[in-house]
Amino acid sequence: MTDVLDDVKLDKCKILIVDDIQDNVIMLGAHLKSKGYNVITANNGVKALSLAVQESPDLIMMDINMPQLSGLDACAQLKQNTATRNIPVILVTAHSDVDDIVTGFEVGADDYLIKPYNYMEMQARVRSMLRVRKFQEELLIANKKLDEINHSLEEKVKQQVSELERANKLRRFFSPQIVETIVGDNETMLNEHRREISVVFLDLRNFTSFAEQNDAAKVIQTVNELHSTVGPLIFKHRGTLERFTGDGMMVFLGDPEPIPDHPEKAVEMALDIQAAVDPLYKRWLEQGYDLPLGVSIATGEASLGTIGFEGRVDYAAIGTVTNLSARICSLTPGGQIYIDESTEAKLTNAISRELIGSKDLKGFSQNHRVFKVVR
Repeated sequence: MTDVLDDVKLDKCKILIVDDIQDNVIMLGAHLKSKGYNVITANNGVKALSLAVQESPDLIMMDINMPQLSGLDACAQLKQNTATRNIPVILVTAHSDVDDIVTGFEVGADDYLIKPYNYMEMQARVRSMLRVRKFQEELLIANKKLDEINHSLEEKVKQQVSELERANKLRRFFSPQIVETIVGDNETMLNEHRREISVVFLDLRNFTSFAEQNDAAKVIQTVNELHSTVGPLIFKHRGTLERFTGDGMMVFLGDPEPIPDHPEKAVEMALDIQAAVDPLYKRWLEQGYDLPLGVSIATGEASLGTIGFEGRVDYAAIGTVTNLSARICSLTPGGQIYIDESTEAKLTNAISRELIGSKDLKGFSQNHRVFKVVR
């Protein structure tokens, strides 16, 4: 028959025997030592309390009837002490008085043994209590590990909440792609580099005269109506909003998130924006404001990275392509989308366009062919 304590090293199991009669201590100790247990002894309840704290035994076998401090009182104090409450206690009594047994369990005893005890019964009860002790220790270790895991999870949740709050704050000032790059510890992607992008300019026509003829509240309201209509569409098409230009915006696609077909996506975004602004433009007309939106797109290489000074930086695109898009935007009539030759060359047949002509643009030594996207 397999011993239930096969996996427990007996020489590490420490049993405290407490009895005021020395012969009882000697006899019980001999029986336990014969099985390989480490035995320590006390001749009264007071000493037992002290040894229990000092030695932390795996089991206490204690006589009920003792001078100074009875086994019942000693057991009650052991179970009230956080240092000893988990040590199993077997109360040993010379008679089977039901009241003593019941009281023993009430004060926290785990088992009892009636003298004269049967040797086999005594060994079985000892093994049972040592199993309880072992399982308690394993449970304490498991609970400690669980607490550590829970604490780690709490810290991770706090960190994630903090990152989420940080990201939400950043989203008020930056495009989602830039926020994800910063929060995702990929800030090296924002270092200086060159890449082909498509630059989109949006600008309200007739805005200067509108701003001169209306109060500040109306001007700001109108600009906010434009931005709240256009902004979600920019983010939907994964555009990076570089800056607001008062009555317009500059957006580029293809960086910091690479988009292989960014010219096509830029035109699709521009078409969605014009469609969304149409109802807004009609409402402005009803109020007496003629503010159509012109959109331009140019494709080419740009220098990209953070610019600014300590305390204030922006992620920017700098180069000929941004200037080209801005110059084409100045030519674009309200409600139209004009694109440069590089953008047009990369479009599929799904997008209709027609040549406007070769235009002399300010700041450029050569003319540029400009196309109109057919809505």
